Amino acid sequence: MCEYCGCQQIATIAELYREHDDAAAQVGLVRSALAGGRLDEVAAGCRQILVILAPHTVVEEEGLFSEMADEFPDHIEALRSDHREIEKVLGEAADGPPDDPTWPDRLLKALYLLGQHILKEQDGVFPAALIALDPVQWERIEAVRAQNAAYDAGTSDPGHGHAHHEYADHEHIDTDHTDTSSTDERDRG
Repeated sequence: MCEYCGCQQIATIAELYREHDDAAAQVGLVRSALAGGRLDEVAAGCRQILVILAPHTVVEEEGLFSEMADEFPDHIEALRSDHREIEKVLGEAADGPPDDPTWPDRLLKALYLLGQHILKEQDGVFPAALIALDPVQWERIEAVRAQNAAYDAGTSDPGHGHAHHEYADHEHIDTDHTDTSSTDERDRG
């Protein structure tokens, strides 16, 4: 992943990178479980990816993308579309493995899309934001992160609080397979 432009020196971008890394680690676990036919693990992993991406997507869509949409409308719209497609397929595992026999193939396509999406952001959007955005815009983006974190801190279910995202409406998100060390570090920092 990109480390040459300096965009990770901006706290918001560094946090988005960390969330990408966390999601990518879960994607690896989901792919492994899928290859092994462990569909309950696959479904739990999909739910965990959505838990990771919930605050991430809010910061991108309500913060970063909003600030960049005027200058890069087509690119931003494509990234938003990626979010919806990824959320839709992963969200189908909200109550366990879907009965739809096409879901595993659609899931693999969504996981591939997620990987490509991450590359588009890290190699394109994030470096462009470093150049295109001014300090006031970065402050607005940080305010979205802070507001989102404050809301999530007051919510017992980490998947709730983002009603404009399809996956947020599900009552149960299994976090038993979660490595919370990165979350704990963010809470201290």
